[in-house]
Amino acid sequence: MAGYDYDLFVIGAGSGGVRAARLAAMSGARVAVAEEYRVGGTCVIRGCVPKKFMVYASEFTHAFEEARGFGWEIEGAKFDWRRFLMAKDAEISRLSGIYTSNLEKAGVDLLLGTARFVDDHTLELKEKSGGKRTITAAKVLIATGGRPTLPTDVPGIEHVITSEEAFHLPELPKRMVIVGGGYIAVEFACIFHGLGVDVTLIYRGPNILRGFDEDVRAHLADELKSRGLKVMVSCQHESIEKREDGVLVSHVGEGHTLESEVVMFATGRAPHVKGLGLEAAGVKLNDKGAVAVDAFSRTNVEHIWAVGDVTDRMALTPVAIREAQAFAETEFYGRPMSFDHADVPTAVFSQPPVGTVGLTEAQARHKLGPVDVYLTRFRPMKTTFYGGRDRFLMKLIVCRENGKVVGCHIVGPDSAEMIQLAAIAVKAGLTKAQWDATCALHPSAAEELVTLREKYVPMELAAAQ
Repeated sequence: MAGYDYDLFVIGAGSGGVRAARLAAMSGARVAVAEEYRVGGTCVIRGCVPKKFMVYASEFTHAFEEARGFGWEIEGAKFDWRRFLMAKDAEISRLSGIYTSNLEKAGVDLLLGTARFVDDHTLELKEKSGGKRTITAAKVLIATGGRPTLPTDVPGIEHVITSEEAFHLPELPKRMVIVGGGYIAVEFACIFHGLGVDVTLIYRGPNILRGFDEDVRAHLADELKSRGLKVMVSCQHESIEKREDGVLVSHVGEGHTLESEVVMFATGRAPHVKGLGLEAAGVKLNDKGAVAVDAFSRTNVEHIWAVGDVTDRMALTPVAIREAQAFAETEFYGRPMSFDHADVPTAVFSQPPVGTVGLTEAQARHKLGPVDVYLTRFRPMKTTFYGGRDRFLMKLIVCRENGKVVGCHIVGPDSAEMIQLAAIAVKAGLTKAQWDATCALHPSAAEELVTLREKYVPMELAAAQ
């Protein structure tokens, strides 16, 4: 690869870009990575990591309620938003520093600035210091992630925030309207509700978490409402106005208005391709505006690849990392491989959380034909002790033809921890009989996963039979 400044140039130092850059550099390649903001990308800086810290903080409200049921007296507990922000920001800085250190140890040149293509082998770097550089590379990897999007047809949209600003609110509002029905909107609604904010979650669709299993959607919606979170579906913003006192008035149709100090829109994210100069390199986008790639993350230009959210395949940090690893193994270690996007476990860190892997019931019936469903709803041992209302949902989808468990869905405490292990069984193609042959761990909620014996028949089908 002589004649170029670098063997590999990576645009974006998020989880995918960092993994690819490190692995490539450790093979002996000359590697540089350009980052326009902070090392760590969406996940570490403005996504899943700080959001999980906020989830932890917000869960104490419910934990205090449970504690009283177990005999504890907790008086005078209060939440200090500013102190939390300081601790959160310090930890994010520490993690970003580790990413930077790992790049340096691997021999990667970290270039702080914005990179754009001049042609398919040449990039211009606009440095944070104000200078400009031209850099050539034999191979280029695009790993710029995604960014929140806002609708353009809502009057007053300039008054709202996105999930990125939610991490840095100077004060905790008394009232908040969150718009959207996806996992980001649901998670932030639960977070701020848990921190004592009067939250209203509104969504234009008939129920939250579109694309998830229908029983999961219905169950979570009921659980959110039982915890006092206001959820309004089948409605959307017509306009937003800001009064002189700073209060935002949301007009949401049929004469309804909502007053709040903050309105947050979490209605979608888009691949971050703006300003990359992809047209100069000849890189094509797909019909969703994402960088089009094949199974090996290669674009239509032979020596340019893309991984992570910018490809809009599966917007999850571990997926970006695995795509990046497959790219590096293929191109720098001579071990061709691609990442299999099937049966990837996911979690929604709502309250209660959701864990899911494999097919929904509707997907399974469409793809496989006849399936058997095993479903249970129950109050866990911890909840029944103090008379709480929280309920678990566990659901298994089984292919009737071969007995394989093709979907597992859990709503309840620690569901994210459970689904990681359940995903091994689903990915391995284990049958329901093999799940049943596994001895239960008692007492635990997870034991229900291996003790489900009765096939579930919805009431409307049972009545028809």
